[in-house]
Parts: sequence; C-alpha cells; structure tokens
Amino acid sequence: MTDRLEAFQTYRQQMNARIAAINHLGIKRFFNLDTHAYEDGALSKKEKELLGLVASLVLRCNDCIDYHILQCVDTGWTDAEIYDAFNVGLVVGGSIVIPHLRHAVETLDLYRAENPLE
Repeated sequence: MTDRLEAFQTYRQQMNARIAAINHLGIKRFFNLDTHAYEDGALSKKEKELLGLVASLVLRCNDCIDYHILQCVDTGWTDAEIYDAFNVGLVVGGSIVIPHLRHAVETLDLYRAENPLE
C-alpha cells in the first residue's frame, strides 16, 4: 500500500484507540452509532458506503473520502460506479468539491493499484 494510504490508516487506528481510551459515554455512543449506520439493513453495507462517499465529497472531508473509497473498493464497487458517485458529489456540492475530487481520484488510483478488479 502507498505511504499516504498507510499513514492515513495507521493514524486513524491510533487516534480512534486514543479516543476510545477517553471513555466518554457521548463519544462512545457516537462512534457506535457511526459503526452501526453502515451495517446491512434495508440498504446493503455496500450501498451505504457509496452514499458515505458522496456525502464525504459534498462535505469536503478528505479523511472521510479516503475511508469510504477504501470501503467502496473492498465491498466491490467498480471504478465506473465510483466515478458516477464522484459525479453526483460534484453536482450536489459544486465546483468547491473539485480539489476533493482530485484527492478522491488519487486515492482510488493508489488503492486500486494494490487492489485491482478481478
């Protein structure tokens, strides 16, 4: 995996562990809510990750974009499907999303180099 994606995942794991160690009930509840929001329900985990990706583009959160791209690749979305999601995020969010779209395309390219479609 690339240094950028490895650094992202390492930092995320370390800081999530640090936050969990705070042992604050409200923070724990929010993290639990976030985790369970992406489980299979009326929509599949796969579909929810694509929704998370679009929302992350619109909200312009590169960490969230990275996380959801990794999840989208791991749950089986094709590049063409992810590009369609990128387009929805761009249309909803407008031109201010473009720098984050660049980041998203780079992340997808980096991760796909390690996880090609079969």
